[in-house]
Amino acid sequence: MFIGELISLGVALSWTATALFAEVGSKRMGSLPFNTIRMTMSLVLLTVTLWLVMGVPYPRYADGSTWTWLLLSGVVGYVIGDYCLMQGYIHIGSRFGQLFMTLSAPTAAITGRLFLGEQMRPIAILGMVVTLSGIALSILSKSDGSKHHALSFKLPPKGIFFAAMAGICQGFGLVLSKVGLTHYDAALTAAGISGDSVFSNAVLSLPVSVSMSFAATTIRAYIGLTGFFLALMLFNKDGLAQLHHAVNDRKAMWCVLASTIFGPFIGVSASLLATQFTSAGIAQTLFALTPILIIAPSALLFHQTVTLREVFGAIISVIGVCLFFV
Repeated sequence: MFIGELISLGVALSWTATALFAEVGSKRMGSLPFNTIRMTMSLVLLTVTLWLVMGVPYPRYADGSTWTWLLLSGVVGYVIGDYCLMQGYIHIGSRFGQLFMTLSAPTAAITGRLFLGEQMRPIAILGMVVTLSGIALSILSKSDGSKHHALSFKLPPKGIFFAAMAGICQGFGLVLSKVGLTHYDAALTAAGISGDSVFSNAVLSLPVSVSMSFAATTIRAYIGLTGFFLALMLFNKDGLAQLHHAVNDRKAMWCVLASTIFGPFIGVSASLLATQFTSAGIAQTLFALTPILIIAPSALLFHQTVTLREVFGAIISVIGVCLFFV
């Protein structure tokens, strides 16, 4: 009971950790090198995991439809979404970056309605307004010296744009993943394999329904690594030199490793698993707790001043997310 909800809460904690490590790492080595190295590490871990839980180092029984939807999810959620997220961390930090990730809930609700037929009641509109109001409360302030008390952004517009895009891509990518998992489940059923069975030649006796999540994340990681590496080579004349410099930065590499374990490996795999036990909307609601969970450790680690206005803004934004799925 509440298995999906508990997994989703664990995802929120995992993403809190990965956000903190990612902020440090991406600022030290840059967004594209950081993501390229992180995807490489993630793919190695996932390949080993697949061998343990499936008996082979690749996604067994995944058909063409499964690959198509999960690769598309990887482009949206990893290549575009993670690039924007790391750019957001660089410009506005992980605390505000995670605040914008609350946009993933309304995005998941809307796209879940379009692609999966999931219900979205009228109160969802109120949820959207409340979520956006919470974000606005955190990032807007009165302009200094203005007799009309005009509001202005207290964060760089570029950072706001990247963080907002990251939140939208995460929600859309999750729903695309759920579509891919639906096709994967159908392919396994056609092969005579049920979700509660175990692969006979696997080292670890995990249910197929659990193994599917790691397999789906592996497919997404394939396109993630390919996309980031190509972007690094195409948009940087010294892409390989940047990679070499990044690999030799020991502190940054430890941050990449920690971010990989808590993010693409545990966090993303668990997020896909959560959607199998609960709706995409409920899962995103609990994922959205990260902006609140990250406030205290971010203030401690980065010596940031946190105002009550920002705390209330984060809480209001999360409340808005919850209203989406009441």
